[in-house]
Amino acid sequence: MSCFEQAPLGGMKAALAGQESVTSQRSLLHLRMLWAGRMRLGTVGILLALVHTAAACEFGPVPYRVTGIVCRMTKPAALLLNQETAQVIQAAFRNAKFPNITGERSVRLLGKVAYGLSNIQVNDLSIEQSEVELKENDAIDIAIKNVTAFFKGTLTYGYAGAWFLQLSHSVDFEIESSIDLQINIKLMCQEEQVAADASDCYLSFHKLTLHLQGDKEPGWLKQLFTDFISFTLKFVLKREVCKEINFLAQVLANFVHDLAANFVRDEDIGLDISLASDPLIKANYLESHHKGLVMYKNYSDVFSDSVYSPSLLTESRMLYFWLSEHILNSLASAAFLDERLVMTISGKKLQELFEIEDTEVQQKAVQLIFQGTSYNDSVAKVWSLTHPEISLQPEGTVVKSLVAVEINIFPPGEESLMVLYMEKEITVTIQAAYAEKKLILRPSDSRTEFKVFKCTADLSEDDQSIRNFLQKMISVVGIPEVISRIEPALTSLMNSKGLHLFEIRNPEIITRKGYLIVQLDFSFPNHLLLDFLQKRF
Repeated sequence: MSCFEQAPLGGMKAALAGQESVTSQRSLLHLRMLWAGRMRLGTVGILLALVHTAAACEFGPVPYRVTGIVCRMTKPAALLLNQETAQVIQAAFRNAKFPNITGERSVRLLGKVAYGLSNIQVNDLSIEQSEVELKENDAIDIAIKNVTAFFKGTLTYGYAGAWFLQLSHSVDFEIESSIDLQINIKLMCQEEQVAADASDCYLSFHKLTLHLQGDKEPGWLKQLFTDFISFTLKFVLKREVCKEINFLAQVLANFVHDLAANFVRDEDIGLDISLASDPLIKANYLESHHKGLVMYKNYSDVFSDSVYSPSLLTESRMLYFWLSEHILNSLASAAFLDERLVMTISGKKLQELFEIEDTEVQQKAVQLIFQGTSYNDSVAKVWSLTHPEISLQPEGTVVKSLVAVEINIFPPGEESLMVLYMEKEITVTIQAAYAEKKLILRPSDSRTEFKVFKCTADLSEDDQSIRNFLQKMISVVGIPEVISRIEPALTSLMNSKGLHLFEIRNPEIITRKGYLIVQLDFSFPNHLLLDFLQKRF
């Protein structure tokens, strides 16, 4: 047994009891210092709040009028995300940087006892229960109960007395804690994007027990350090864990914003997704309103007559996106200005177009147009002469455009020859769906009208029959071919912009007069959110 264990237990209790009044006075002084510190922090907090308020976004009197995109996440989605909360909290605990804790106390007979806790880190963590509630016009309230956390580190202590030698010891320790965590996340507009403020964060400790290595140290020492350290340790844990949770909340908010910004951008064409109004928290859903103005070089987009109203969306699905007809028209204009509405067809694809039927008229058309030149030595060019006009209707997306078709042949040993030129006004109704991670576009109705028709061959009395054949070819094969070229490009764009992070379920694309709604449910693949958080750090 050590010399300390040989000391009479009653004498040790008396020594500690004799120090009680001094300890009480020092505790009172310590509390006053803490209160003064909190007052200073409170003053700083008020100043920061004033600065934050001054930096808040400003909106017009009728923000819905400039709303081009709306995102609504309902309570079922919030409940699903809450199931992933454990991963976020675990990341918060594990990534929190706990500072070293030092202190010093005077104990009668022992002299000054100095201590230090270093290398504090989470050793194990489990979460029993997490609940979420949407508090209308206030915050997202997350209550996490019975978080069992084990921390480990090194305890260094030393003491010197009038009749003791100066000694210094180091021992590994483990802290067992049981915690309830309350987080109130507020959504706000900051720099014209959604910001998450999780600074309203509280930790309640039901248990905080210090275990020294093997519990071989003197029992009085364990009790002494448990009393000395517990308050400071609770304060440090709350500060560091809540700071990390607030940081993670903003990381996730920025990630969602960046994901959305990248999703609606393709090379030089993008959408301004800055907020048109403050984000909303309702009892059954969260909602954000975005401008949705097209950004393309010097193209200037203006929008002030949105038809959006909250009643246009329901609450039966997890996630909703509302898009104004204006956005699609502006995107079509930008694509036209960027010379993207151009395609060429040759070889086998060109053959499929002209051999949709085996009739005398078809054979005459092929002979007169291609003049015996093979499809491999011929090229058809299709392009839009004006920017398409898009109208959203209950039956689908109606696209109207003036389109030019030009066919050139390249006879061996001769110069190229343009053999056919047409200008047609085409109106087509397209129905869209998304299934098995693929965007599906189906033309449900189309109308074509010749505006210009030039052919180098003499069609004579076959003119009308060949025109009819070409019109049929365009409607039956040509339009679907153009759309089939668009489908994979849009699908690739969607799947490469972060949608692989979610398992999309039962998506629906609904068109109404003047707007479009995408509504869906979703889930997370196993450990996806945890993997994402680990990569971010």
